[in-house]
Amino acid sequence: MFAQLGDRLQATFRDLRGRGRLTEENIGDSLREVRIALLEADVALPAVKSFLERVRERAVGEDVLKSLTPGQAVVKVVHDQLVALMGSHNDGLNLTTRPPAVILVAGLQGAGKTTSVAKLARYLVERESRQVLVTSTDVYRPAAMEQLEQLAEQVGVRYHAQGSGPVEIARDALKQARVASVDVVIVDTAGRLHVDQNMMDEVAAIHAAVTPIETLFVVDSMTGQDAVTSARAFDETLKLTGMVLTKTDGDARGGAALSIREVTGKPIKFLGTGESLDALEPFYPERVASRILGMGDVVTLVEEVERKVDRAQAEKVARKISKGKGFDFEDFREQLQQVEQMGGLGSLLEKLPGMGDVPASVKAQVGGAGTGRLVAIINSMTSKERAFPALIKGSRKRRIAAGSGTQVQEVNRLLKQFTQMQKMMKKAKGKGGMARMLGQMQGMGGPGMPPFGR
Repeated sequence: MFAQLGDRLQATFRDLRGRGRLTEENIGDSLREVRIALLEADVALPAVKSFLERVRERAVGEDVLKSLTPGQAVVKVVHDQLVALMGSHNDGLNLTTRPPAVILVAGLQGAGKTTSVAKLARYLVERESRQVLVTSTDVYRPAAMEQLEQLAEQVGVRYHAQGSGPVEIARDALKQARVASVDVVIVDTAGRLHVDQNMMDEVAAIHAAVTPIETLFVVDSMTGQDAVTSARAFDETLKLTGMVLTKTDGDARGGAALSIREVTGKPIKFLGTGESLDALEPFYPERVASRILGMGDVVTLVEEVERKVDRAQAEKVARKISKGKGFDFEDFREQLQQVEQMGGLGSLLEKLPGMGDVPASVKAQVGGAGTGRLVAIINSMTSKERAFPALIKGSRKRRIAAGSGTQVQEVNRLLKQFTQMQKMMKKAKGKGGMARMLGQMQGMGGPGMPPFGR
């Protein structure tokens, strides 16, 4: 989401780091570049002004100007103020009330409310061990209630929606939750293409009927400053407690994330990071600021690895390699699929420290779409071909390309890269093997990994 903004800011501060001494003049020049970058990212003007004022006040101070590494000191000031702009710390859900705790989810149509409800339910079940019931009061959008019912089944939570109207549905779901001793009830509400009074009156009536402890506004990160305007309108009626920012895995410029807290005073509580139902993560301003400035986000990366990587499968592959049994396409596919579960190679790069200097063209080559094509090619091979890649010659390559919807050149490229990987895996055996393998990987043109997308 912050790729364009991050590239601009990192380029600006790269120039500052090269200076032996900073002055008010060159700090001012850099902050003008920061201002342009923020406005191009569709950050609200009031947020831009207050942010730059705080940065200037701290960056022009004596401590920074006399620092041995003044450029780095300015980057730290900007990092700290980005964190402050987005809320300083993670604001988790407040569920400290007599069960069932009610979470009301509101927003405009198309923002991803219903999917966010299912993601949030899964998050509460898997990470907080809560019993959850979801209900839909959207009686207007065709199949909206059926959609949530199917999603509830997929994430393993209760679904209940009976009643003659939105308010009655919400009340009845709450009664059912009490009977079933459910911990949390999540109420999905109807959206509109724009804010209108009828919708506001209906949402306000549902709010009054169930008295939620959390009222979350779902924001499409693609809408930029418009998200702030909509959030204000909903807050006037519902007194929002937080935001869920969706579609952050796309090419949104990041204006909504950087504007909402400053302008509305409401925290972002979660980020929707993909289409899968586990693609929801708590919003940590410090981690997001580090990503924007190219400092990585190792904490989130470690959490994702612990949660999503099949440790037993990884150990199995490691044992296989250590015994000299070789690394085949079955192993490669399983590793690619685990990487895909963590958002793809591009997402991993974003979270690794020092990746800010990696060219955008390289980052684009390792995006999730490229990983998916590799998996498709491997799936089009027979089990014998996956075990013995040397069998794959002319006619087999054409068949695999046709079956995977790719070109023969892509199959050739994958086979070449896989051969290189097999050689690296052999180097990983024995004393000093890992160092030799890393050296080989560096020579293949990527920051610690082969250039799959080339």
